[in-house]
Amino acid sequence: MQIAEILDVLMFVSVCGLLLFGFPVAFTLAGTAMIWALVGWSFGVFDMSLFGALPSRIYGNAMTNEILIAVPLFIFMGVMLERSKVAEELLDTMGKLFGRLRGGLGFSVAIVGALMAASTGIVGATVVTMGLLSLPTMLRRGYDQKLACGAICASGTLGQIIPPSIVLVLLGDQISNAYTTAQRQMGNWSPDPVSVGDLFAGALLPGLMLVGLYIAYQAVIAFLRPESSPPIPRDDDDTGGAILGKVLHALIPPIVLIVAVLGSILAGVATPTEAASVGAIGATLLAGLRLVELKTLPSAEGRVTATLTRLLDNDGRSPVYIAFASLAGMLALQSYVDLRITRDVIPTGDMIGIGAAMLLSLLLAWGLLVCLLRIWRSGILTPVTRSTLQITSMVFVILIGATVFSLVFRGLGGEELVQEFLTDMPGGIYTGVAIVMVVMFVLGFFLDFIEITFVVVPLVAPVLLQSDISPVWLGVMMAMNLQTSFLTPPFGFALFYLRGVAPKEIPTRNIYLGALPFVAIQLTGLAILALFPGIATWLPGVIFG
Repeated sequence: MQIAEILDVLMFVSVCGLLLFGFPVAFTLAGTAMIWALVGWSFGVFDMSLFGALPSRIYGNAMTNEILIAVPLFIFMGVMLERSKVAEELLDTMGKLFGRLRGGLGFSVAIVGALMAASTGIVGATVVTMGLLSLPTMLRRGYDQKLACGAICASGTLGQIIPPSIVLVLLGDQISNAYTTAQRQMGNWSPDPVSVGDLFAGALLPGLMLVGLYIAYQAVIAFLRPESSPPIPRDDDDTGGAILGKVLHALIPPIVLIVAVLGSILAGVATPTEAASVGAIGATLLAGLRLVELKTLPSAEGRVTATLTRLLDNDGRSPVYIAFASLAGMLALQSYVDLRITRDVIPTGDMIGIGAAMLLSLLLAWGLLVCLLRIWRSGILTPVTRSTLQITSMVFVILIGATVFSLVFRGLGGEELVQEFLTDMPGGIYTGVAIVMVVMFVLGFFLDFIEITFVVVPLVAPVLLQSDISPVWLGVMMAMNLQTSFLTPPFGFALFYLRGVAPKEIPTRNIYLGALPFVAIQLTGLAILALFPGIATWLPGVIFG
């Protein structure tokens, strides 16, 4: 092994070691790369002039990348929905709907986790919300501690695989770049593009498959050990009609939002970035609909807001309902108003369609203004925007640090080292895929999915995609693998989130033990996806051809 290859291995090992000690991720990636670049330069195996390309790489990867604009929009959507109490109503309603079944509360947690994943995609918010609301109820009804904790943690992580998901956006960008690079290295200078929409469509069926596996596991446990998940009696006032009304009231708003975001992507009406803006607006409307008790702002701000609210919001909820109807109407009139801004010619249709679209747009703007006023008065808007800014900044700073790390790694010849290692294995490229999956799974014990996405994927994906492997299948495999990083001890974030809100009488050991069967379920799902790639590739082929 040459000196440059040895430095590459030492650089990767040192980064992992420093991250384990808790150093900031972005500065660890960039700082370690700079140190090893100096070491390589001193040995004469690294050209420091490569850093001249760093500004253009950062500008191209982050500043001018339209795909990554979806990241802050989806984050805003998720944080806003966290504050709108959607999960609380869903959990209460689904608990009453399935509670009379053995394991019914566990079923409701899995279903609500899937719905929250499709509308928010933020693991921490989902786990904390279900931990605060469902865990006390499950324990009070006699559920096994480990089963209840595992079900909540696993259902909360569905936001990583069910679209729209931040990890799918980031992976989609990385896989797209890697696939283009791999195809050009093979002599194909005009490869078919791979988009985030392809990954969204590809991840939908595997995500639903995981939901089904979670429910099936809990049903088996309820059958074998009835005392672990007993049914709960129905209240006298919970008649069939009353429960149906509650279900519709709880389900319709988030389903409208899911259809507006995910449906517009899969239907080809909007790109993921444009759909993310639709999701941000829909989340704002939904939050305004849910907020009933408003806080009063002091002095002049309060008087101005109160005056505007009286003018715009006389009967409370009606402007928001009108805005939701307008949003649905805008989607229905997509033949008249095409959301794809890259089109040279926008179809106009007849004047009736144009007039209807303009009217619905005005109603939507009216409802949005009402909702923003109500959210502002309630004191929610400031923490939502602050959280969005913090999370977005973290993602992009890590992206910059990973760009520096990748530049140095490639400058030391790491790309050739990875290619030789993966292609020379017995069994060829599929053995290489298996090894990469094992490495990502092990790294998930210690690292966050963002670091793995920005560091590991750019190094291995261009090598793996120089074959007949589907980039969509590889991306969905990686996404499902990264989902396990939230459940694997010792640093599974879903475990930490639940530990922070779980009652003190639940020992941490039970939380960890409860998550292990669901880690095995996720690995089973990963194996099924590996054996049957069509689960990930069929739907994108049907939708996008």
